[in-house]
Amino acid sequence: MTTDNTPKVLEFQDADRMAQTFKALADVSRLRLLSILLQGEACVSDLAEATSNSQSAVSHQLKSLREMNFVSTRRVGKQIYYRIDDDHIQDLFTRALEHGRHLNPEKGQN
Repeated sequence: MTTDNTPKVLEFQDADRMAQTFKALADVSRLRLLSILLQGEACVSDLAEATSNSQSAVSHQLKSLREMNFVSTRRVGKQIYYRIDDDHIQDLFTRALEHGRHLNPEKGQN
């Protein structure tokens, strides 16, 4: 609230950036890839094997993550390795995971 009791509205540009971030995170496949990449860099073939997806499907999701600057690449010969490229991703991922578990606790967990 401002001093005149009028609520301050989030600027459109800030709201749009936030929406794009949440949109990028709102995909099961991308979240699974991020869970691996948060442990260290990996190539497409390793990510595909770990997630039981095709390399084409993994590459498609990685393209979205690259466009959002969530991940970056490193080339070694013909292999391209992906890694997290934004320090905020770990925090966003962890908070979303904790919030999801809070909303839907499994039996036996507090």
